[in-house]
Amino acid sequence: MDDQNKNLILATVLSFLVILAWFVLFPPPEPAPAPEPGATVESTGVDGTALAPSADVADGVVSPAAPETETPSAAPSVRLAIDTPRLEGSVALTGGRIDDLSLRDHKADLSKDSPGVKLLKPTGTDSAYYALFGWAPGGDLTWEDVPGVDTAWTVGENTTLTPEKPLQLTWTNTKGLTFSRTIAVDDDYLFTVTQSVQNASGAEVRLAPYGTLRRHGEPKDLTGFFIIQEGPIRQSGEEMLEFDYGDVRDFESDERWGANADVIEVAANGWLGFTDHYWMTTLVPAADEAFTSVLKYDATTDVYSAEARHKTINVAAGASGGVTTRLFAGAKEWDSIRAYQDQGGIYKFIDSIDWGWFSYLTKPIFIALHWLHGMIGNMGWSIIALTLLIKAILFPLAFKSYVSMAKMKELQPQMEKLKEKAGDDRQKLQKEMMALYKREKVNPASGCLPILLQIPIFFSLYKMIFVTIELRHAPWFGWIKDLSAPDPSSIFNLFGLLPFAVPELGFFDIFSLGVLPILLGISMWLQQKLNPAPSDPTQQMIFAWMPWVFMFMLGSFASGLVVYWIANNTITFTQQYLIMRSQGYRPDVFGNIRSGFKRKAKEAGGKK
Repeated sequence: MDDQNKNLILATVLSFLVILAWFVLFPPPEPAPAPEPGATVESTGVDGTALAPSADVADGVVSPAAPETETPSAAPSVRLAIDTPRLEGSVALTGGRIDDLSLRDHKADLSKDSPGVKLLKPTGTDSAYYALFGWAPGGDLTWEDVPGVDTAWTVGENTTLTPEKPLQLTWTNTKGLTFSRTIAVDDDYLFTVTQSVQNASGAEVRLAPYGTLRRHGEPKDLTGFFIIQEGPIRQSGEEMLEFDYGDVRDFESDERWGANADVIEVAANGWLGFTDHYWMTTLVPAADEAFTSVLKYDATTDVYSAEARHKTINVAAGASGGVTTRLFAGAKEWDSIRAYQDQGGIYKFIDSIDWGWFSYLTKPIFIALHWLHGMIGNMGWSIIALTLLIKAILFPLAFKSYVSMAKMKELQPQMEKLKEKAGDDRQKLQKEMMALYKREKVNPASGCLPILLQIPIFFSLYKMIFVTIELRHAPWFGWIKDLSAPDPSSIFNLFGLLPFAVPELGFFDIFSLGVLPILLGISMWLQQKLNPAPSDPTQQMIFAWMPWVFMFMLGSFASGLVVYWIANNTITFTQQYLIMRSQGYRPDVFGNIRSGFKRKAKEAGGKK
C-alpha cells in the first residue's frame, strides 16, 4: 500500500468517523409534537409562591418571595394593544404585564396562511410565558402597599403601544405613594420599562424595583438538540453562563427566594433571561448598574423565573425615585442583536447566539455569509459563494498538497523499485523512501491537510446553519424552501413524480434520500476517479463504499450543509484536476470509471 493511498484513506476514514460520531451524538432534531387542541394549564400563580411577608433582611427589603399568587378574575383584564412594524400583541392593564406578543416577520411554518411565531402568552393559557415588573417593599411597607400582579393600573390618553407613543400607567396606594410605569418600544424587539414612585406619604420609604420573566413549564417546542442552548442564560459582566431547564430544577432550595434558586450579585454589564432555538427574552438593567441576578424554579407550580432585582432605594418625603430596565423579546437576528450591543451598549449581547465550540470559526464564517447574502439576496447561492471564498483562502495549502500528490504519482515507479530491492526489510524500505521524499522535496502527509481542515469548517457550518435564524425558512430554488431543514424530496415517491406522500419512517428516514444527498454521493464518487483504484482489495472496498455511506449519513442533515458539501467537492475536483495537469500528470477520469465497471463485471463473472 503506497503512502499516498494510506494518507488518503486515513484522512477519509477520520472524516467519516468524526461525522459518524457527530451524527450519533447530535442527530437532527425530531419535530416536537403539536399540543392537543384546547389544552390548557391551570393558573396557580405568577410565581407559584404564597408566602407571607417576612421580616426585613439586611438591605431593608422583605423576603424576595412575594405573595404573588394570582387568582384570575371573572372578568378578563383590559388589554392595551402593541402595534409595531415587527411585533403585535397586548399589555394586560391588570398587573401591567407584557404577556401577549407575536413576531410579524417570522411565521410558525411555511404554509401560506401561517401565523406569526407566538413568543409570550398570558397566565391561564398553555405554556404561559410573560414579563412583569414591580417593587419589593421595605421598612413599614407591605406587599399591599406596592403594585402587584392584580393591581388595577390607570392608563393615560394613549392606549396603543407603538414606537412613537409609549404607554403611561399610574397607581396610587392608600399611604400616599404614587407609582408610575412607562412602557416604550422601538422598531425591532426592545422594550424600555421605566418604573418610578412619588412619595407624598410624609415619611421616607424603602423599596427595591425588579423585573421578572416567568415561564410555566418547559417549552413544548424544545428541540432537545445537545448543541443548541435552550433555557436560562445569564451574563454576569465577567462571563456568559448557560443552563438547561434540568440545571435549574437541580438548584439548591433557597428559603429566602421560596424556590430552588441560583443567586449572584452583578456589579455591571449584566443581563439574564430565557433563550430558545431562534427566540429570546432578556432583562437588561443599565450597563453601569449593580443588581441581583436570580434564576429559580418552583417545583410546586412548575414555574421557571429569571429576575433582575435592583438595589434598594430610599425615597424621602416629597421626593421621587425609580429605575429603567430594558426587555428584549424577539428573534435572535444578527443585525438586531449586534446593533443592541454596539449602539445600545448591551454588553456582549452577540454571545446570546449560540456559536458553539468552534466560535472562532463560526462567527467569521457567518459574517461572511451574511455579507454575501446582502449582495446576492439568496442564501443557497450565498452558501455556494461562501464555499468559493473558503476554497480561495485555502488554495495555497491545496495547491501545495495537489502538487505533492502529482509528484507522488511521478515517483511511483521509483517507489516500486525500492520495494523490490528492500524485500521484507521494512525498516530499510522506510529509510529509503524517506530519503527519496527528501531528495524530491515531497511531503507524503500534505495530502491529508485539506481534508482534515474541512472537519472544523464542516462543524462550524453545521452549527451556523442550524442555529442562526437567517437560515430558518430561507429558500434556495425549486423544492428547497428551507435550507435549515433536510431535502424534502424522496426517492420513495420518485421525487414527487408518484402521487403519494412518503410516510414517517422513524430511523429508516435515513434511506429516504432526496436529490441533494444523491448529488453529494455522485460528487464524492467522481472526486475519487481522479486517481486509479488502488490494487489492494481492502482499499478498493473502502473507496467503493465511502461516497454512498456519506450520502446516507448526510441525507438527513440541513440542505444548506449538503449544498456546501456538493459545492466543495465540485470545486475540489476542478482544482485538483487542473493543478495535477499543470504538474505533468493527467488524471484519466473516464478511464478510471470504465476500469472500475470492468473490474466489477469481471468479479461478477468470476463468481458465476
